[in-house]
Amino acid sequence: MNDPTSLPARLRELRTGRKMAQDRLAAAIGVSKSLVQSFESGKLIPQEGTAERLDGFFGTGSEIQRAATIEREDRQPWLRSWFEQERRAALLRTWGPMLVPGLLQCESYMRAVFSAVPANAGKIDALVAKRRERQAATIDRDDPVALSAIIGEMALRRGPSEILKDQLGHLVDVGHRPHVRIRVIPMEFEGIHAGLSGAFVIANMPDGRRSGYLDDQLSGHMPTGHGDLGHLELVWEEIDALALPVVQTRDVMLRMLDDYR
Repeated sequence: MNDPTSLPARLRELRTGRKMAQDRLAAAIGVSKSLVQSFESGKLIPQEGTAERLDGFFGTGSEIQRAATIEREDRQPWLRSWFEQERRAALLRTWGPMLVPGLLQCESYMRAVFSAVPANAGKIDALVAKRRERQAATIDRDDPVALSAIIGEMALRRGPSEILKDQLGHLVDVGHRPHVRIRVIPMEFEGIHAGLSGAFVIANMPDGRRSGYLDDQLSGHMPTGHGDLGHLELVWEEIDALALPVVQTRDVMLRMLDDYR
């Protein structure tokens, strides 16, 4: 069944509201009747110029242009920034083998991580503000994105004691939220496994689509192929099998906190 809120449905509604045939609309905006048919069936998405002419003809401001952009990004999610992917996700699964995942970092930990990269000199405040903005748009908002995080124990032991104390306390606090699940893989459980190749995030969107993000030494990147996403899913299954349950993870973090008192 067609989605009544979709762009194809909206275009049909606008055209029939004017009691126009598809060929008349096509002539009015300078395209073929078959192209209008493709827009209304959802086979094709109006390009920028065509969407602008449709908005002009129907007097809809930039509504059709915005809807066309969203439809295009839904079909090709790699066109959307990762920040936007996070914000729109229903569930985020994040793995951090060596560092605490960004959405779970407290400010002192963020500053320590950013300060360790020479290229970040002079930009620390801006980078921290951006990361806090990501947190506010996902797990800290009124209707939060669900977050499932698995962290290697080494990530919880790397850094100055005062910063780790703040970070562990933050993880314990955030972990009590009903939409956040934090689990740790103890060092004695790890051995060698596929997750040691690096940090990543899998975003499950409300419509069932998935996208991924791979962290690296530069700015990270989003894999675009279904095979790549399938690989990340398999890696997630492997590390998921090694992780402690949520309650045991909290006990581990509380014991680590006691070591700093």
